[in-house]
Amino acid sequence: MVDNNVGTADGKAVCLWLMGPTSSGKTTLAEAFVDHLQQSGEKKIIHYDGDEVRDFFGPSLGFANEDRMRVVKTLVHLANKAMDTGINVIVSALTAHTDARQYISNLIKPIIIVAIDCDVEKCARRDPKGLYKKAQQGEITTLIGVNSKYLPPESPDIVIDTGSQDVDASLDQLIGAVKDLIP
Repeated sequence: MVDNNVGTADGKAVCLWLMGPTSSGKTTLAEAFVDHLQQSGEKKIIHYDGDEVRDFFGPSLGFANEDRMRVVKTLVHLANKAMDTGINVIVSALTAHTDARQYISNLIKPIIIVAIDCDVEKCARRDPKGLYKKAQQGEITTLIGVNSKYLPPESPDIVIDTGSQDVDASLDQLIGAVKDLIP
Protein backbone atom coordinates (compact mmCIF):
# COMPACT_ATOMS: atom_id res chain seq x y z
CA MET A 1 0.00 0.00 0.00
CA VAL A 2 1.34 3.42 -0.89
CA ASP A 3 1.60 6.04 1.85
CA ASN A 4 -0.97 8.75 1.12
CA ASN A 5 1.60 11.38 2.06
CA VAL A 6 3.71 10.31 -0.92
CA GLY A 7 2.81 12.00 -4.14
CA THR A 8 2.37 15.43 -5.50
CA ALA A 9 -0.57 17.66 -4.91
CA ASP A 10 1.53 20.46 -6.38
CA GLY A 11 2.53 18.54 -9.52
CA LYS A 12 6.18 18.12 -8.42
CA ALA A 13 7.93 15.19 -10.04
CA VAL A 14 8.36 11.98 -8.04
CA CYS A 15 10.93 9.22 -7.83
CA LEU A 16 10.07 5.53 -7.78
CA TRP A 17 13.00 3.53 -6.42
CA LEU A 18 12.86 -0.20 -7.21
CA MET A 19 15.08 -2.28 -4.95
CA GLY A 20 15.51 -6.03 -4.80
CA PRO A 21 18.02 -8.84 -5.28
CA THR A 22 20.15 -9.24 -8.38
CA SER A 23 18.06 -10.64 -11.28
CA SER A 24 14.76 -10.06 -9.46
CA GLY A 25 13.34 -8.06 -12.38
CA LYS A 26 13.96 -4.46 -11.25
CA THR A 27 15.36 -3.25 -14.56
CA THR A 28 12.83 -5.17 -16.65
CA LEU A 29 9.93 -3.73 -14.67
CA ALA A 30 11.37 -0.20 -14.74
CA GLU A 31 11.83 -0.36 -18.53
CA ALA A 32 8.28 -1.66 -19.00
CA PHE A 33 6.95 1.16 -16.81
CA VAL A 34 8.85 3.80 -18.78
CA ASP A 35 7.58 2.31 -22.06
CA HIS A 36 4.02 2.40 -20.74
CA LEU A 37 4.24 6.06 -19.70
CA GLN A 38 5.97 7.10 -22.92
CA GLN A 39 3.33 5.37 -25.05
CA SER A 40 0.57 7.19 -23.20
CA GLY A 41 2.44 10.46 -23.76
CA GLU A 42 0.97 11.98 -20.61
CA LYS A 43 3.93 11.93 -18.23
CA LYS A 44 7.65 12.59 -18.51
CA ILE A 45 9.90 9.96 -16.95
CA ILE A 46 13.52 8.86 -17.07
CA HIS A 47 15.04 5.58 -15.90
CA TYR A 48 18.37 5.32 -14.10
CA ASP A 49 19.77 1.84 -13.55
CA GLY A 50 22.35 0.96 -10.91
CA ASP A 51 24.29 -1.33 -13.27
CA GLU A 52 24.54 1.39 -15.91
CA VAL A 53 25.90 3.88 -13.37
CA ARG A 54 28.35 1.26 -12.08
CA ASP A 55 29.49 0.56 -15.66
CA PHE A 56 30.06 4.30 -16.17
CA PHE A 57 32.70 4.27 -13.41
CA GLY A 58 34.51 1.34 -15.04
CA PRO A 59 36.22 -1.74 -13.66
CA SER A 60 38.07 0.14 -10.91
CA LEU A 61 34.82 0.46 -8.94
CA GLY A 62 34.49 -2.54 -6.67
CA PHE A 63 31.72 -3.86 -4.45
CA ALA A 64 32.85 -2.63 -1.05
CA ASN A 65 30.22 -0.63 0.82
CA GLU A 66 31.87 2.68 -0.11
CA ASP A 67 31.79 1.69 -3.80
CA ARG A 68 28.13 0.71 -3.54
CA MET A 69 27.39 4.02 -1.82
CA ARG A 70 29.16 5.88 -4.64
CA VAL A 71 26.68 4.37 -7.08
CA VAL A 72 23.73 5.20 -4.80
CA LYS A 73 24.93 8.79 -4.30
CA THR A 74 25.26 9.21 -8.06
CA LEU A 75 21.76 7.83 -8.61
CA VAL A 76 20.36 10.19 -5.95
CA HIS A 77 22.09 13.16 -7.57
CA LEU A 78 20.77 12.25 -11.03
CA ALA A 79 17.25 11.64 -9.70
CA ASN A 80 17.11 14.96 -7.89
CA LYS A 81 18.42 16.87 -10.92
CA ALA A 82 15.78 15.31 -13.16
CA MET A 83 13.01 15.91 -10.61
CA ASP A 84 14.09 19.56 -10.26
CA THR A 85 13.28 19.98 -13.97
CA GLY A 86 9.87 18.33 -13.60
CA ILE A 87 10.83 14.90 -14.93
CA ASN A 88 9.62 11.87 -12.97
CA VAL A 89 12.29 9.27 -12.21
CA ILE A 90 12.37 5.53 -11.81
CA VAL A 91 15.54 3.98 -10.39
CA SER A 92 16.33 0.28 -10.46
CA ALA A 93 19.14 -0.59 -8.06
CA LEU A 94 19.92 -3.35 -5.58
CA THR A 95 20.13 -0.90 -2.64
CA ALA A 96 20.72 -3.72 -0.16
CA HIS A 97 22.22 -1.87 2.78
CA THR A 98 20.43 0.15 5.44
CA ASP A 99 22.77 3.14 5.08
CA ALA A 100 21.98 3.38 1.35
CA ARG A 101 18.25 3.07 1.99
CA GLN A 102 18.35 5.80 4.63
CA TYR A 103 20.39 8.01 2.31
CA ILE A 104 17.86 7.82 -0.52
CA SER A 105 14.91 8.28 1.82
CA ASN A 106 16.50 11.35 3.39
CA LEU A 107 17.63 13.02 0.17
CA ILE A 108 14.90 12.33 -2.39
CA LYS A 109 11.51 13.93 -1.82
CA PRO A 110 9.00 12.69 -2.76
CA ILE A 111 10.09 9.09 -3.12
CA ILE A 112 8.10 5.89 -3.49
CA ILE A 113 10.05 2.81 -2.37
CA VAL A 114 9.13 -0.29 -4.38
CA ALA A 115 10.40 -3.58 -2.98
CA ILE A 116 10.84 -6.25 -5.64
CA ASP A 117 10.18 -9.59 -4.00
CA CYS A 118 11.77 -12.62 -5.63
CA ASP A 119 13.49 -15.45 -3.80
CA VAL A 120 17.19 -15.88 -4.46
CA GLU A 121 16.73 -19.36 -5.96
CA LYS A 122 14.45 -17.96 -8.66
CA CYS A 123 16.81 -15.02 -9.23
CA ALA A 124 19.67 -17.49 -9.71
CA ARG A 125 17.66 -19.46 -12.29
CA ARG A 126 16.92 -16.36 -14.36
CA ASP A 127 20.35 -14.71 -13.90
CA PRO A 128 21.41 -13.51 -17.39
CA LYS A 129 24.94 -12.59 -16.32
CA GLY A 130 25.74 -15.85 -14.52
CA LEU A 131 26.65 -14.02 -11.32
CA TYR A 132 24.97 -16.49 -8.98
CA LYS A 133 26.83 -19.41 -10.55
CA LYS A 134 30.12 -17.52 -10.23
CA ALA A 135 29.37 -16.75 -6.58
CA GLN A 136 28.46 -20.36 -5.85
CA GLN A 137 31.73 -21.46 -7.46
CA GLY A 138 33.72 -18.94 -5.40
CA GLU A 139 34.65 -16.72 -8.36
CA ILE A 140 32.68 -13.82 -6.83
CA THR A 141 32.71 -13.18 -3.09
CA THR A 142 30.52 -10.08 -2.92
CA LEU A 143 27.17 -11.16 -4.39
CA ILE A 144 24.39 -10.19 -2.05
CA GLY A 145 22.00 -13.11 -1.84
CA VAL A 146 24.80 -15.68 -1.93
CA ASN A 147 27.82 -14.30 -0.06
CA SER A 148 25.64 -12.27 2.30
CA LYS A 149 21.92 -12.28 2.95
CA TYR A 150 19.63 -9.92 1.06
CA LEU A 151 17.29 -8.25 3.52
CA PRO A 152 14.16 -6.66 2.01
CA PRO A 153 13.42 -3.06 2.98
CA GLU A 154 11.56 -2.73 6.28
CA SER A 155 8.64 -0.59 5.21
CA PRO A 156 8.39 -0.12 1.46
CA ASP A 157 5.50 1.79 -0.05
CA ILE A 158 4.79 -0.99 -2.56
CA VAL A 159 5.80 -4.67 -2.72
CA ILE A 160 5.75 -6.41 -6.10
CA ASP A 161 6.27 -10.17 -6.20
CA THR A 162 8.12 -10.75 -9.46
CA GLY A 163 8.89 -14.27 -8.35
CA SER A 164 5.28 -15.39 -8.69
CA GLN A 165 3.92 -13.09 -11.40
CA ASP A 166 5.07 -12.19 -14.88
CA VAL A 167 6.20 -8.79 -16.13
CA ASP A 168 2.73 -7.79 -17.36
CA ALA A 169 1.09 -8.55 -14.01
CA SER A 170 3.91 -6.77 -12.16
CA LEU A 171 3.54 -3.77 -14.45
CA ASP A 172 -0.23 -3.68 -13.93
CA GLN A 173 0.31 -3.77 -10.17
CA LEU A 174 2.85 -0.92 -10.30
CA ILE A 175 0.65 1.21 -12.58
CA GLY A 176 -2.35 0.68 -10.32
CA ALA A 177 -0.39 1.58 -7.20
CA VAL A 178 1.11 4.82 -8.51
CA LYS A 179 -1.34 6.07 -11.16
CA ASP A 180 -2.57 8.94 -8.99
CA LEU A 181 0.87 9.80 -7.61
CA ILE A 182 2.79 10.57 -10.80
CA PRO A 183 2.18 14.06 -12.16
